[in-house]
Amino acid sequence: MTGQVSFDSHARNVLAASVEYVNRLTPGFSGGSPYAGPGDATQAVAESLMAIGYPQPTVRPEDAQRLTALAVRMRIVFEAAHSGDLDRAADEINALLVDTNARPKLDKREKGWGLHFHGPDDTLVNGWAAGCAAGLALALGSDLAGRLGVCDAAQCDRVFVDTSKNGQRRFCSPQCQSRVKAAAHRARQAP
Repeated sequence: MTGQVSFDSHARNVLAASVEYVNRLTPGFSGGSPYAGPGDATQAVAESLMAIGYPQPTVRPEDAQRLTALAVRMRIVFEAAHSGDLDRAADEINALLVDTNARPKLDKREKGWGLHFHGPDDTLVNGWAAGCAAGLALALGSDLAGRLGVCDAAQCDRVFVDTSKNGQRRFCSPQCQSRVKAAAHRARQAP
């Protein structure tokens, strides 16, 4: 595969939302420090949506609770895909597709028709849950399955989607990449 990975804008948005939800709503490690998860899940969900360009979302506490549970399950997908266990990732995605009742729908946009995935109604939580499940299915069901990753930096388990040309991304952020490079440099300089 050559060239930068190309998703349509809807797939890009739901994959970006998946990454935001997993990284903001699940505990673990982030950038070398323990991460307990958000203090306020409702605010974290709103911040996740704003980070991908969704203006001023109104998030109810029950929506945040459901999206937090979804994020835990999506983490399983990222971790399984990252470790090469695509069967486990596919099983979890299939369960997510059923549980979210994701349905494809062609929606008219300025530039023509676009394929979107919707839940059983147009509420924020159902739309994003179904969209994230379908976005992960699109990624895993293509030659992009190896592009779902977990940060390789020590003390970091944040996730990412590798959209680089060479498909060699290993870190969730430039900060983690710099941290690893600095540690390797210090180790080479030690007597």
